Amino acid sequence: MSTLPEPVRVVQLPDGTYTYADHLPTPLHPAPAPQVVHQHIHHAPPDRTVQRIALGSGIGAGTVAAGVYFGPLLVGALTAIAANLALLAFLAAVLTWGVHTVIKSVGGPDGQQAAKAIGKARRARKGK
Repeated sequence: MSTLPEPVRVVQLPDGTYTYADHLPTPLHPAPAPQVVHQHIHHAPPDRTVQRIALGSGIGAGTVAAGVYFGPLLVGALTAIAANLALLAFLAAVLTWGVHTVIKSVGGPDGQQAAKAIGKARRARKGK
């Protein structure tokens, strides 16, 4: 297999001059059929839509920048608060169950009676 380039062909043009074959003008072709254009439309992220509407309504760019910056911070803070509240609710439920179980098992008959009284008081309160 040879790595040498192909020799360039020299041709004589109708006016008698010589030129390289690779420099010849391309012949005219009929107009090609119209090409199909595949257009990909990308939608903006939902959090940018509000800022675009805000800019269109005439409020300043500083307000838009604050919305872009503080919006995700607010979402993060609210998520953290919700996670903390969920953890506290879980701990309260576990501790209540633990106290109830300890009173019922350790307290003997008095503890069992106290647990029943607490249960009755709760059911009576829910019924009202």
